[in-house]
Parts: sequence; structure tokens; C-alpha cells
Amino acid sequence: MKMLIASDLHGSSKYIKKLWDRVQVEKPDRIILLGDLLYHGPRNGLPEEYDTQVAIDLLNSKSDMITCVRGNCDSEVDQMVLDFLVEAPHMILSDNGLNIFITHGHYYNTGHLPPMMSIDVLMHGHTHIPVCEEIGDNKYYMNPGSVSIPKGNSDHSYMMYENRKFEWKNLDGVTYMEKQL
Repeated sequence: MKMLIASDLHGSSKYIKKLWDRVQVEKPDRIILLGDLLYHGPRNGLPEEYDTQVAIDLLNSKSDMITCVRGNCDSEVDQMVLDFLVEAPHMILSDNGLNIFITHGHYYNTGHLPPMMSIDVLMHGHTHIPVCEEIGDNKYYMNPGSVSIPKGNSDHSYMMYENRKFEWKNLDGVTYMEKQL
């Protein structure tokens, strides 16, 4: 399965449009969103072209492709306007013998690991910083960074996954990091 993985869109219509342009090029089977879809939260400034109504329309236009977990800036009200499930705090994706625990990162993270560590990858957003690091014997923590509000001098970014290969890309589609498991 080919998946596009993104996090921390924070209601920026500008960067969601750029991400959807990448969807057209990448042609993933699924879009995995790691939360913080519509609102920017009190610790972030307003992202460029912050427009929740346009963001809602853009997200709903791909609702049949989206699997999502809830971020700390997402609320019950978001579920009323989005045409895909946003309430799940975490999920496990399995592909090619690889178990990937997806969550937003504000609860489960490297400082507070999920209770079932029969996973190969802990994947979350929340920090807005792209990461790939080993956290145990052949276990990894991965973060796609942020689509709209990158931090730590990182680019606006997303990840691609296919056949146990992870690629971190900027919104121009340039790969800047990869990991094969």
C-alpha cells in the first residue's frame, strides 16, 4: 500500500492546497493525517492563509482517502464538519509485516510509549519537526514534520510510505530523508 502521511495542517488553505498538489503527483492509496487539522492552538501563530472554511472543503474533497487520528488542537466540533473520522486517539496500521502505531504525539510519544510495544514504528506529529530515530531494538520513532507550521528550521513537509520504505519530502516533492525497514 502506498500512503501519504502528513501532520499539523492547522487550517492553512495555502499549504493544504500544496499538499493536495502532491497527492495528485504521488497518487497514494491512502492519506494518513496525524491530527491538528483545522486550528492553530494557543502556542502557534496563525499559519499563512488560515481559513478553516476553505480547509474543511479541501479536506472533505479527499474524505474517501483519509485515515486520521485526533490531535490536541482538534475538537468534537471538527467531526461535525469533516466527512471522515477524526475522533480516534491512535491506530495501528499493518503492512508488509510492519506494525505502525499512529497518533498525534501529545499523549503517546518517546517519553510516554504506548503500552503495547509489539509495534515497529511509533509515528506522530505534534512537534512540527521531522524525525527518524531508533528508540529500541529495531523500533523507530518517525515524525513527518508539519505541513503548515514547520519548526526547528525544517521545511513544510510530509512523508511517503510504500513497501517498508519511508521518505520525508518537502512540499515541492524533494526527498530529504529516507529509511528502509
